[in-house]
Amino acid sequence: MATTPQPATVPRPPFGVRLQQFWQRVTDGLEVSQLWSQFETEARTSYRLYSRDVAAKTPEGLTHRGHHLHVVKEFFWSVLEKLSPARRVLLLAAFVMLVFPSSGFSYHDSGHELHVVELDFHFWGGLLMFLLLMLEIADRVVMKRDLQIAREIQTWLLPGAPPQIPGISIAYTTRPANTVAGDYYDVFPRPGKTTEENRVMFAVADVAGKSIPAAMLMATLQASLKTLSTEPIALPELVSDMNKYACSNSQGGLRFTTAFLAEYDAARRTFLYINAGHNNPILRRANGSIERLDAGGLPLGILSEAKYESASVTLAPGDWLIIFTDGLVEAENARQDEYGETQLLSVINSAAASTPAEMLNRMMAAVDLFVGSTPQHDDVTCLLVKAE
Repeated sequence: MATTPQPATVPRPPFGVRLQQFWQRVTDGLEVSQLWSQFETEARTSYRLYSRDVAAKTPEGLTHRGHHLHVVKEFFWSVLEKLSPARRVLLLAAFVMLVFPSSGFSYHDSGHELHVVELDFHFWGGLLMFLLLMLEIADRVVMKRDLQIAREIQTWLLPGAPPQIPGISIAYTTRPANTVAGDYYDVFPRPGKTTEENRVMFAVADVAGKSIPAAMLMATLQASLKTLSTEPIALPELVSDMNKYACSNSQGGLRFTTAFLAEYDAARRTFLYINAGHNNPILRRANGSIERLDAGGLPLGILSEAKYESASVTLAPGDWLIIFTDGLVEAENARQDEYGETQLLSVINSAAASTPAEMLNRMMAAVDLFVGSTPQHDDVTCLLVKAE
């Protein structure tokens, strides 16, 4: 008579192995020093979020004691007002229960027996805190998923691998301060009426603000640039039209955009550019001299009738063009010192013989070394061009 084979019993790992597996799952394999660095970064970011609200509502002229009391009060309200009304009530109830000592009461039943009921307010306060934490985590998961989708969409709007352009080699990168960014960069062909009139459009822009609002305006800027670039109009007219469109979406100039826009003529090796209130790009000549590209006008979205002046530069072999957003030079370390253009120029000069990709890696590594574990407070974008 055939017997049914029994499934093999998988031996249970020892407790020490299970504990190690649990710890690996909790920490994602990070070392203790990495966990501490991550916590320090997140704590500083959170503190900045609340401290901005506190600083904005703290009046001048308070006494030392009055200042501390006011800061504590405003910090409390800054935290509380970021919750929904129902969750505020939960948080206040939890605080009250955690502060109150445990108590109880007694009563006699019909048989005259004494019953004592103890109320552990600390337990119920902790339970309410746990419930509030679960609600906040659920919101965070949903928001994180939505932000990840937004990041993927934003990535589609940015160029992939650098295009091959006669006479120059390029490299670019962007680092959002949050999941999505308000910085924009692009390199794409702009066909002319004839082959001789074909150009390559270069764009680097920085929308005022960060995260979702800035990312949405960045998308509209990209759409307007791509649409207007198909029209047979000169660069000043293109930028002027972009500015008029930006003014209709800038909330009265509050959501302005700085931008550097240029057309590259490969046959003549020239850049025709307009700097709309952006950080002045650095043009490093092969002999080491530095020029700044500052011709242009106001940032986009401030004044609808603003005029924009264009200028032209010619690149010779060995020349570098460094276009960047303010998040690069304004990156801060733990002492709130800014990275600055002096250190940026030092890196550019020391790596002048390298390729754009190598130069870009050295630039970002130098910034990382400078800021250490300090949270990134602004988007960082760089676009490098080297003439061959």
